[in-house]
Amino acid sequence: MIEEKFDAIVVGAGMSGNAAAYTMASHGLKVLQLERGEYPGSKNVQGAIMYANMLEKIIPDFRDDAPLERHLVEQRLWVMDDTSHTGIHYRSDDFNEAKPNRYTIIRAQFDKWFSRKVREAGATVLCETTVTELVRDAKDKVVGVRTDRVGGEIFADVVVLAEGVSGLLGTRAGLREMPRPKSVALAVKEMHFLPEEVIEQRFGLKAGEGCVIEAVGTISRSMAGLGFLYTNKESISLGIGCLVSDFASMMESPYVILDALKNHPSIRPLIAGSEVKEYAAHLIPEGGYNAIPQLFGDGWVVVGDAAQLNNAVHREGSNLAMTSGRIAAEAIMQVKSRKRPMTKQNLALYKTLLDKSFVIKDLKKYKDMPALLHTNSQNFFTTYPQLMSQAAQNFMRVDGTPKIDKEKATTAAFIKARSRWGLVSDVVRLAFAWR
Repeated sequence: MIEEKFDAIVVGAGMSGNAAAYTMASHGLKVLQLERGEYPGSKNVQGAIMYANMLEKIIPDFRDDAPLERHLVEQRLWVMDDTSHTGIHYRSDDFNEAKPNRYTIIRAQFDKWFSRKVREAGATVLCETTVTELVRDAKDKVVGVRTDRVGGEIFADVVVLAEGVSGLLGTRAGLREMPRPKSVALAVKEMHFLPEEVIEQRFGLKAGEGCVIEAVGTISRSMAGLGFLYTNKESISLGIGCLVSDFASMMESPYVILDALKNHPSIRPLIAGSEVKEYAAHLIPEGGYNAIPQLFGDGWVVVGDAAQLNNAVHREGSNLAMTSGRIAAEAIMQVKSRKRPMTKQNLALYKTLLDKSFVIKDLKKYKDMPALLHTNSQNFFTTYPQLMSQAAQNFMRVDGTPKIDKEKATTAAFIKARSRWGLVSDVVRLAFAWR
C-alpha cells in the first residue's frame, strides 16, 4: 500500500487524533493519519461545545476560519420532574470578549476544517481506511499497522490510537479492556433547525451569542443521565445520554426518553416549529479517573475517548481530547529530538506530561463522583428532583393553607421518600466527592 516509513501513524480523525497529527506535522514530522469514515467528521454529526483555550494552544489563529456557531454567554442548569424544572443560570456580558472562551460547534463541519489544517501542516490523511490490526516486531513492539486496503503493512516509529471509546483496535491488540457498560454512556441527539432570529428571540440572545441548558432529573427515568440543549446559529442540538448498563437493566429505549424530553413542558416551547433534519447516537466514556487504561507502551500511545479521558462531572470531553492529543505529540517529538527509540520507557514521558496537566488533575480530583451518582441514581435523578419541585410549589402556591401546614407537608415528604440519615448521608457523600 505505502512503502515509505512514517515518524507516526495516527488512527482516527476526531478531536484527539487531529490535535496529535497537526502538532507533529506542523513541527516537521512525517505523519500518516487514517480515518475509517468517508471524511473526517462523517461519524460525528452531533453539536458540541468547543473550549477555545485548548485549541488556541494548537492553532492560535483558529478563529480566522474555523466553522464556529455561537459563543456562549449563558449557562442554565435545570433539575426537572415531569412537569417542571428548578434551575439556576449564569449569564455575563464578560463572555462577549474579543476572544470568547466557549463556542458551540457542529462536529461534522468542525472536524472537516480541523482535518484540512492537518493536511496543510504536511500530514498525509487517508479516509475510508480501517486499521484492522497493529503490526509488531519480534520483540512485540508496535512498528506499524495493517489496514483493509490492498497492499500490506504501513510502518512507523510510533502509533497514536485516537479511535474513540468504541474503537476495537486497541482492545483486539490487548492494549486495553473493552469498555464496560457501566463506564460508557449512550447519548442520542436531534438537530432542530430554526431561523437564526427565532433562536435569538427565544433565548434572549444577540447575534452570535449562545446559550446552553443542561438538565438532570426524572427525564432519565431513574437512570444516571444528562439532558442537554445547545444553541447553534440556525439549529438547536437537543439530546440526552444515560449509562449503557442502565439502559440494559431498566429496559428503556433511548429514543423514547429523547421523545419525552422533547415534549417536556419546559423544552417544548423552545423547539416549537423546528424541522428535525439530523439524528445521531454516540458513546461517551463516563468511568472517569478509575477507568483510564494503560496510556503507553512499546511503540504506541492512546489519547482522547479511547483513553477514557472525559470529565463527566463537568461535561467536558473535547478539551481533554485535544489536550491529550497535543501532549502525546509533544512527548513523541521530545523522544525523537533526543534520537531515542519509541519504547515504553521513553514514551512514559506522555503520561508524565499528562499527569501535570489539568486533564488528570481534574479527573483525579473528582474520581469518586461518577460512582456515587451511578450508585445512587434513584435518589439523585428521581427522588430529590421530585422533592425539590414539591417544595418549590408549596412555597409559591397560595391557596389559603397555613404556611406551617405546607412546611409540615414538605418535611413529611422528605422523610417518607428518604430517611433523614439517608438524605444527609447522600448530601455529605456528594460534598465529599466534590471536595
